[in-house]
Amino acid sequence: MIKKTLTILLFIAAIVAVYFISGKYFFRLDLTSEKRYSISDNTKKLLRGLDDEIVFKIYLDGDLNSGFLRLRKATREMLDEFSAYSRNLKYEFINPSAASTPQAREKQYEELAKRGIRGIMVHEKDKEGKSIQKMVFPWVEISYKGKNHLVNLLKNLPGKSGEENLNISIQNLEFELTEAIRLLTSKEIRKVAFIEGHGELPEVLTYDISQTLSRYYQVDRGVIGDDPAILEPYSAIIIAAPQEKFTEKDKYVIDQYIMRGGKALWMVDGTRVSLDSLSVYSETMAIPNDVNLSDQLFKYGIRINPVLVLDVQSALIPVNVAEEGEPAKFEPMPWYYSPILLTSPEHPVTRNLTPVKAEFASSLDFVGEDLPVKKDVLLITSTGTRLQTTPSLVSMDIINVEKSGHFFNTRNTIVAASIEGVFPSVFTNRMIPEGIRSQEKMITESKPTKMIVVANGSIIRNDVQGYGENTSIVPLGFDRYMNQQFGNKDFILNAVNYLTDDEGWMALRSREIKLRLLNKPAIIGLRKFWQISNVLLPLVFLALFGTVSYFVRKKRYAS
Repeated sequence: MIKKTLTILLFIAAIVAVYFISGKYFFRLDLTSEKRYSISDNTKKLLRGLDDEIVFKIYLDGDLNSGFLRLRKATREMLDEFSAYSRNLKYEFINPSAASTPQAREKQYEELAKRGIRGIMVHEKDKEGKSIQKMVFPWVEISYKGKNHLVNLLKNLPGKSGEENLNISIQNLEFELTEAIRLLTSKEIRKVAFIEGHGELPEVLTYDISQTLSRYYQVDRGVIGDDPAILEPYSAIIIAAPQEKFTEKDKYVIDQYIMRGGKALWMVDGTRVSLDSLSVYSETMAIPNDVNLSDQLFKYGIRINPVLVLDVQSALIPVNVAEEGEPAKFEPMPWYYSPILLTSPEHPVTRNLTPVKAEFASSLDFVGEDLPVKKDVLLITSTGTRLQTTPSLVSMDIINVEKSGHFFNTRNTIVAASIEGVFPSVFTNRMIPEGIRSQEKMITESKPTKMIVVANGSIIRNDVQGYGENTSIVPLGFDRYMNQQFGNKDFILNAVNYLTDDEGWMALRSREIKLRLLNKPAIIGLRKFWQISNVLLPLVFLALFGTVSYFVRKKRYAS
């Protein structure tokens, strides 16, 4: 009796000890191979720093198919994990389709659309093969201190299946949600600058990306001047398609900015093509675009080649195929000078990113094998590529070229790359350029920093349509003729965010969750078998257990 009592007391004492220890030391265990239920240390720190209530309204609820149910479940699990590190976090799931009448439902849809929450139509088939349409709203609205931010949970990459896109969406949950929280809670306004004075793209042609960047940064524009310290307040600088030569003074200011740890996004064309002549005469000359940056980029480990990249994977343009004297008849034709660039699946800037559209792009190479620099490829052409040296003729007759391996005899040419590490100054063993007003000593080796170089300037250029008061900006990366949105805007935004990310937030975009899909044909073919098994097997086991128990009891008491 005493031994039994002592055991009970020890058991109670152990429970009390575990209770007090768990109250003092907080920990969570994730036993999955991919750590799918774990969040980063940066996220934990961010959540613990919330000093006011933050509310998540998730509009992904109601009658959903299995794929969206999985996204809904993953979102709930992620927010539950967030809640473990912040008592100020609240969330609720809302069914946008819940309404008393169809008219009331449509009104709700209209109200959500006005706030930027647009639904997508999902087409499904029931068991009888009948087509069903459902409106789904994969959006989260986050509120904090009177400010709101919308997050689209669904990633939709062309060429990916629905299941793959949903899996990518789940992989990006932590990044998308924490990025929104950082935007809402940020007290520091970081700055980025577009460099001007060398024929770079004007503000109207970079308007769309400037508006997008302004959600994260203060976006300035201006000429460099003669003071090397002028760029110090900026987290990154953007050089967008210069057409005129940089002076040695300008190069020195940029070089010393990089030596101090500054970040740069270079978008420099290797060639120059006159589009006006091409539209009038159906042909024009392409010449090397010498803007006096070759030695500087070479010193940093990059060479932009004065060539034009042609690719079988290209955008389409309307071409009049009617005979002379007949009414115009336009048909889509491949414009090989506008390659659709593939994105690296390994780098956080381009992982799970839609292909990027370029026009009159060049190629680049890595140089300087002895440089202590990490080099990563971001954008490449397809396996059917041709490099056209310049100066040479660019003609509309290129649309008649067949997609043969003899003509497109190159593959996977690099168009954009990231370089990261310690860089030497291009002005090492050189005099400080005349006109620089600074008493500071020249820095000949940089702090650890990073740059992204793109051998094309068009990827940041948005189109403008209309005239006068009817002028409107075409979204960056949107092809009006193909009616397709390419990944240009996301690429530029990710590039700038990556360059300015000193805390490792962009690493969350590299998170991978393996997609383990069920064999649908097997599921359909064996549906009856598994249904009957799930009903009968428990009854069989129960009957077997009862029979064995009966004979065991009978034998025990009979003896």
